[in-house]
Amino acid sequence: MQITASAVSLNVDDVPASASFLTDHFGFHEVMAADGFASLTRDDAHLNVVFLRRGLPTLPEDQRDVHATGLILAFEVTDLEGELARLQEEGVTITMPLTSEEWGERAFQVRDPNGVIVQLVDWKA
Repeated sequence: MQITASAVSLNVDDVPASASFLTDHFGFHEVMAADGFASLTRDDAHLNVVFLRRGLPTLPEDQRDVHATGLILAFEVTDLEGELARLQEEGVTITMPLTSEEWGERAFQVRDPNGVIVQLVDWKA
C-alpha cells in the first residue's frame, strides 16, 4: 500500500462555521466545497480536514447523523505559547488551559462553533 494523502472527515451541523474557524484562526484554506461539504488544508500540515453536514444522504445511514464527538483534532506547533497568545488576542476561548504532562507533552485546547476540539501541542521531553 502507498498512502498518497491523508484526511480526517468530521460531521457537523454548520459546515461554513467550522471551515471559517480553521481558515480564520489556523491558516487553513479551502481546497473544494459544495453544499454540505468543505475540504480544507495547509501546505505544511500534509492533511485535509473535511467537514460534512450531518444528515447528508451520501453518508452511510449509520454515520449520517453522528456528530464529531470524542475526537481531538491535534496540531503540533513550534511556538505553543505564541499560538496561545495569538488565539487569545483574536478572542478565541481557551477551553483547556496550557498543561504539561510528565511524558513531555504540552497542550491547550479550543473548540470551534460546532464543538470540535482543536488542540495545539508541542513536546518538551
